[in-house]
Amino acid sequence: MSDTSFDVVVVGGGVIGSATAYFLAACPDFNGRIAVIEKDPSYQSGATGRSAGSIRQQFSTPENVAISRFGATFLKNIGDWLEVEGQRPDVQLQEKGYLFLASRGGLEILRNSHGVQRAGGAQVVLLDPEGLRQRFPWISVEGLAAGSLGLADEGWFDPFALLQAFRAKARSLGVTYLADTVTDLEQIGHKIQGVRLASGARLACGWLVNAAGIQGRRVARMAGLEIPVHPRKRCVFVFDCRERLQHCPLVIDPSGLYFRPEGEGYICGISPAEGEADPDCEDLEVDHHLFEERLWPLLAERVPAFEAIKLTGAWAGHYDVNSFDQNAILGPHPDVTNFLFANGFSGHGLQQSPAVGRGLMEQIVYGEWRSLDLSRFSFERIGRNEPVRELAVV
Repeated sequence: MSDTSFDVVVVGGGVIGSATAYFLAACPDFNGRIAVIEKDPSYQSGATGRSAGSIRQQFSTPENVAISRFGATFLKNIGDWLEVEGQRPDVQLQEKGYLFLASRGGLEILRNSHGVQRAGGAQVVLLDPEGLRQRFPWISVEGLAAGSLGLADEGWFDPFALLQAFRAKARSLGVTYLADTVTDLEQIGHKIQGVRLASGARLACGWLVNAAGIQGRRVARMAGLEIPVHPRKRCVFVFDCRERLQHCPLVIDPSGLYFRPEGEGYICGISPAEGEADPDCEDLEVDHHLFEERLWPLLAERVPAFEAIKLTGAWAGHYDVNSFDQNAILGPHPDVTNFLFANGFSGHGLQQSPAVGRGLMEQIVYGEWRSLDLSRFSFERIGRNEPVRELAVV
């Protein structure tokens, strides 16, 4: 095999692509060559490093609960998985929980999701307004019917540390990382034969993994495929508050607002409500009006102490949103048989990367999902118009 021929080419070296490369390289039943193509090896503009860096078990889809249960186990034991030459990575996991709040209108969805989560083994508890007031005396329960609190395997961590740990381990196992951009795919019949790069290089490939984040739709189109994945900007704001909230989890308000502690301060953000404008966008400019005009009033309404806060920073990142059902598109295409999708995570990619990387490895090595059955997230569901709607999107 030549230096420009690989058994697997991964397009995108973020956390999904690097997790896939790691699990492949670590699999004792795989001895092929792996290349990861990443256009920005500094990762300064990538979604991984600009994530709010969280993990939760509280989803409405059973598969997503199972995916995150493995993710939490992986993060807690990351040193056992990704140690390199005696260096054991630490992603600074803060296991402080998620708190989903619901108004009366959202109570049925909260209860139904709670049942899915408990059935999947998640440790979650429902709290009525009085229970919320007793556990979190700093919160206003005005307009609330209930809250769902994660008691274990939920919280936040350093997203860049996870990415670098996957990448370092993959490279130590022989994975080749190339700083380049994919410009075209060569296809003969039902298979991708090669990848052309902006540098002029050509890589022959046995498998092609599309882990290109917000560029995933563009890469799919190179193979004549169409996926409903869109780049959507999300802003994160950092603020200080004189009063420290005791035992504060990551809180999701019925309005869509979220906030959580970050160091000595807090971060917050919000996703557009259903029906609200959410255009495709690839720039990283922060919309400061969003904080002043919308978020601050919502923060003060839910936490009276947040009436007196000071904005200290902000950044923007991207979700690769699957507009079909807000769930990832995973696995092989039915016709282009060596093209694997890992797209449309809609903000969940970081926490799902361990299970997804492992699953894509199983597809390549064994031709099936083995550890977790992720077949509900196949590309075919789009053509069949069978959405698997995730209701808990933050």
